[in-house]
Amino acid sequence: MKTYNVGILGATGAVGREMLKILEERKFPVGELRPLASARSVGKKLQFNGKDVEVQEAKIGAFKGLDIVLGAAANPVAIEFKDDIVKAGALFIDNSSAFRLDDDVPLVVPEINKDDIFKNKGVISNPNCSTIITLMAVKGINKLSKITAMNAATYQATSGAGINGPIELFEQMGALYDEYKATGAIPNKGKDISSKVFQYQIAGNVIPHISSALDNGYTKEEMKMQNEGRKIMHLPELKVTCTCVRVPVVRSHSIAVTVYTEKPLEVEAVKAQIAKEQGCKLYDDLENKIYPMPIVTSDQDITYVGRIRKDLICDNGITLWCCGDQVRKGAATNAVQIALAYAGLEF
Repeated sequence: MKTYNVGILGATGAVGREMLKILEERKFPVGELRPLASARSVGKKLQFNGKDVEVQEAKIGAFKGLDIVLGAAANPVAIEFKDDIVKAGALFIDNSSAFRLDDDVPLVVPEINKDDIFKNKGVISNPNCSTIITLMAVKGINKLSKITAMNAATYQATSGAGINGPIELFEQMGALYDEYKATGAIPNKGKDISSKVFQYQIAGNVIPHISSALDNGYTKEEMKMQNEGRKIMHLPELKVTCTCVRVPVVRSHSIAVTVYTEKPLEVEAVKAQIAKEQGCKLYDDLENKIYPMPIVTSDQDITYVGRIRKDLICDNGITLWCCGDQVRKGAATNAVQIALAYAGLEF
């Protein structure tokens, strides 16, 4: 089997480490593995296939000899090294948002638009995590009838803000518990709780604000569902209203979405289609308390879909609830799947 020399830009971060893990799980045919990170991480050892691999500095010229670079770094880093990666002859599969809406950069969820992979000019973008999970849940519906609009609310885990998100959640939960033990009263807001990662206390709270605000009253995170959804699903007229909420969950994002289609659909037909979609699991039995939850969907790659029912406002609407691991399928796994499809392998 042909092997590929693979670099991971941002290898020491949460998504970079997950990429290492998934390359190994999926048995990607790696020749050389080159973990790349900032100068302060040089010399650190990462495990891959039972061996220590030393982290190298991400700098101009560091990508020579690589076939594929998986990007797990922030936008400025991706922008800084993109041209050098392409110049080196490597395919850059980037998880940042820097190039997602560029006309000449494919934006890919392999189960939906695999063919777009082969239209690349050296760069392929990984979509936003909530966009991936939502579109995985609704892609089967689009096969039954073209989706014209979606109304979504995302419930995003603290780990979506990076490794310090869950740490802040745990620290605040501990502080609330200590206050309860000391006073006997259940606290709502901790007296001495500080918030560095999130705008407000996240323990015992939800925050309806993720990323920066736009002039239309939405945030950048909320507009990604429409802008990226149009490109991935080849639905240029798709309309999406989205509210993104940070919730006190460690891992896995959840989305409540109502999908509007050109023609009315029956619930049983929708369930049957979702059940046979690659990468989806129909998990829907309200009477027996079976429905997707973050605690069920973490640390795996399948998008769970449930609570499927007719919308009570529009005859052409279907409402559902879905959950998926935003670190894996929402980021690292999707990137590795793009690499597998690019290499002509099962993803």
